Amino acid sequence: MTSPIDEMTLPLFVPADRPERIAKAAAAGADAVIIDLEDAVAPEAREAARAGLAKALAGIDAPLILRINTAETPEHAADLAAAKELPLVAVMLAKAETGDACAEVVQATGKPVIALIETARGIANLTEITGASARLAFGSIDYAADLGMGHTRQSLLTARAALVLAARLAGQPAPIDGVTTAVRDDALIEDDCRHAAEMGLTGKLIIHPAQIAPARRGFAPSADEAAWARNVVEAAKGGAAVLMNGAMIDAPVIARARQIIARSEATL
Repeated sequence: MTSPIDEMTLPLFVPADRPERIAKAAAAGADAVIIDLEDAVAPEAREAARAGLAKALAGIDAPLILRINTAETPEHAADLAAAKELPLVAVMLAKAETGDACAEVVQATGKPVIALIETARGIANLTEITGASARLAFGSIDYAADLGMGHTRQSLLTARAALVLAARLAGQPAPIDGVTTAVRDDALIEDDCRHAAEMGLTGKLIIHPAQIAPARRGFAPSADEAAWARNVVEAAKGGAAVLMNGAMIDAPVIARARQIIARSEATL
C-alpha cells in the first residue's frame, strides 16, 4: 500500500510564519505542502510560528510536512513537540546526517521522516539514514556550500547518483531533487526536472507555485518517449526478444518502456 510520501513528486515549501499561504499552497497543484520552520523563518520568529500552526493547518486538505531544525539547534525540541501534535504525513529533518537522528525524530513525533541530505556527512551515512527514514530529499544548495563547490549538474552528479542508489538498495521510493532557485524561468525548471528524471529522481522541491507546471512537464516523458514505450510493449507481447526498428527489444528494454508509460500516466 502506497502512502502520500511514496507518491509525492512536487512538494511546495511555505514559511511557517506565513500561515495565510498554506491554504493557497494546498490549492496550487502541488502534491504536498512543506511548512518550513528552518531556513525560511528568522530564529526570533520561530516560536510564534510554531504556536500558530495548529490553527493554520486546521481544515487543510493536502498532505502536510513540517521541516524542522536539527538536533544541534535550540529550536529542535520545540519543533519535535509541535510535530507530534500536528496533522502531518511526515516530518522533514533538515541536514540529516545519521540514522540515529532520524530515528529520534520518529520516536519523538510518531511520524515518518523525510531525510533532507545537505552535507558531506549525510552522503557518507546514506545507508544508515535510509534505514531510519521513509524517503530522501536532496538539499543541493547547502550540500554545494558544505563542500565549497559549484551548484552545477556536473558537480552534483555523484551526490544525486548516491542518493538514487541508496534509496533503491533500501527499497525506498526514489529521492526528491533539490530546488531550482529561478522562480519564473520555465525552460530552466523544466530542464532541471528532466535532468533529475534522467538521474533516477522522481520529485523536486518547489519554492513557488509558478514552478509547479514546468516542473510537472519536466518529469513527464516526451511524446516521442511515450510513443516509443508503447510501441516496445506492443512489440514484446509475444514474450520473446524481438527486433524493432533495427534494435533489440528484450526484458530490460521492456522494463524501461513500462517505467516510461507509468511516468506518463502519473503526470497526466
